[in-house]
Amino acid sequence: MAAVSAVLGGLGGALLAYVMIGPSVTKENDSNKEYDASQPPFTVSVRPERSEPNEWAMVLDRTLTDEEVRKMKASPDVFSYLTSLGGRPLAYAPFLEHAPQRYKEAQTSSGRMEFSDTFRMTVMSTRQYAVTINDWKVTDLTCRKSTTQAVIGRPPQGGVAYEGIRLHLPPRADEPVLTDDTEGQGEPYFDNRFVEVGNGQSSGGLRAEVIAPRGQTCEWGVQVHYNDTHRPEGRWVRLKDDQGEPLRIRTESVPENPRQSWVFGPVPWTPCHDKPEGNLCSLL
Repeated sequence: MAAVSAVLGGLGGALLAYVMIGPSVTKENDSNKEYDASQPPFTVSVRPERSEPNEWAMVLDRTLTDEEVRKMKASPDVFSYLTSLGGRPLAYAPFLEHAPQRYKEAQTSSGRMEFSDTFRMTVMSTRQYAVTINDWKVTDLTCRKSTTQAVIGRPPQGGVAYEGIRLHLPPRADEPVLTDDTEGQGEPYFDNRFVEVGNGQSSGGLRAEVIAPRGQTCEWGVQVHYNDTHRPEGRWVRLKDDQGEPLRIRTESVPENPRQSWVFGPVPWTPCHDKPEGNLCSLL
């Protein structure tokens, strides 16, 4: 009987401990969820793409002196030299050859090359549970005439698309679209893709090619739609900068009638401001 009593006593103690642990664990889980929900779902940083593209144009807010032109033509690294003078790089936007026909027609409708002002967006989260960004839209778009005075271009000799997204300002139907050289190129990016952070994945991101109207400089903001455990129905939010102010992204293009313009690379240095019919000048 003593042995039976000991066994029953042990079982009773274990059952009591289990009964006490159950509410404790539930309370702790609820507390963790409340803390998780109190944290920002994500933070975002945006930085311009400043590495040298294969085909590019450099824009400056002033003309080059004769001495600077001489050094530019003699430089083994024209991209770095022009950057040191305050130049801002743009990339020739690759033709999305695998895109739907409607998008390919839109790419060629102007009869001129398009230039993208490219940036990388990094999304970070410390959330315990996953946060999924599944849509975005441009907001508060303003554009003005470009003040660029000079443009130097290294035109394409072919070219391949990069991974990421592309949109025009103002966005065309279905943008942003996928740029990857794969199935789905030119299709709405967020139809079948998303950016997920949290749940042990601290960061994710996108490379964005943004194309402003020729001859204009634009500023704009971004709203994104996200879902998480705490808000499964989703929510639209305006992205903010590191100061807590609405994020503003600056995007520019080549000027309509620059005072100075050159092309080089596939052809000898050609001053298109003096010889507008020169080789490849039509690609600026």
